[in-house]
Amino acid sequence: MPKQIIKGRAIVADDWNLVRAEEGADADTVSALSVPAGRVILPLQTWLARREALSPRAAAGEIAVWLAPDEDPVALREDLPRLALVAIDFPKFTDGRGYSHAWNLRSRLGWTGELRAIGDVLRDQLFSMQRVGFDAYDTRPDRSIEDALLGLTVFSETYQASVDQRVPLFRRHARPSPATGA
Repeated sequence: MPKQIIKGRAIVADDWNLVRAEEGADADTVSALSVPAGRVILPLQTWLARREALSPRAAAGEIAVWLAPDEDPVALREDLPRLALVAIDFPKFTDGRGYSHAWNLRSRLGWTGELRAIGDVLRDQLFSMQRVGFDAYDTRPDRSIEDALLGLTVFSETYQASVDQRVPLFRRHARPSPATGA
């Protein structure tokens, strides 16, 4: 069975190959990683070190980049128009820096393409991830993807403004005017 992800609000087949370095690899090792044929999601350091050589593949929609929690999305500012997708790694459930990265990519850098959460992605996170701009989720393989999909519909309404709802709840509902009572 092909690998599956949640994209939008559906479970779909995933034809992207995620390239990771061995844990604890240094920047030189990461930048020298092998880039297989086909559609690949590369570490930011690999992309930055080999951008010129990989640009034709990026223009063909075959290259995407993933960010680690300690990397700055601004490093992709000039490259965003040629990337097919951007992924953000959540190495641990408790590491929330990826939420800020997603918000910055959508709100400050204007990224409108696919924004994918990868790593330790669980059902409990999906609704909040959606709020800051994620639209694709590569959930943990040891958990039910069907169950995770339900995490996107946990709440029917939100109070705060965010990427997915720019107006807070108190501004979305009409209230009677104190002067007219209407």
